[in-house]
Amino acid sequence: MSLHGPYDSDNIFARILRGEIPSVKVWEDNQVLVFMDAFPQSRGHTLVISKVSQARNLLEVEPEVLSHLMAATQRTARAVEKALSPEGISLMQFNGEAGGQTVFHLHFHIVPRWSGTALKGHGQGGMADPTDQQALAEQIAAALD
Repeated sequence: MSLHGPYDSDNIFARILRGEIPSVKVWEDNQVLVFMDAFPQSRGHTLVISKVSQARNLLEVEPEVLSHLMAATQRTARAVEKALSPEGISLMQFNGEAGGQTVFHLHFHIVPRWSGTALKGHGQGGMADPTDQQALAEQIAAALD
């Protein structure tokens, strides 16, 4: 898909927001949902999405929504660091198919990194065990400021 086009209300994140597909929630408020990536690139890989915008990418998002998303991303990254003690954190956000985007609902990836551990490809790491993901989500949620 290109950078421009209509929002698909049947994308997987829209379906998660409607409760049609389960997710392992870390935390949420009235504007964002933070949950574990089902196909993580590393242990503790989380996603931050808007609950109030139908922006497909960074180019379309309303500034006030982006501001809240970024604050939520920073809050979550701090909790990931506190809970999991990674040596680094990659923050990723993809725009358009050519830019690596696979779900066309604006989202941010928080990917903990450790030296000597190779990063799995975006969406290519295999599906995570939901029990393990739940334990990680609880660890991260407990570390929220």
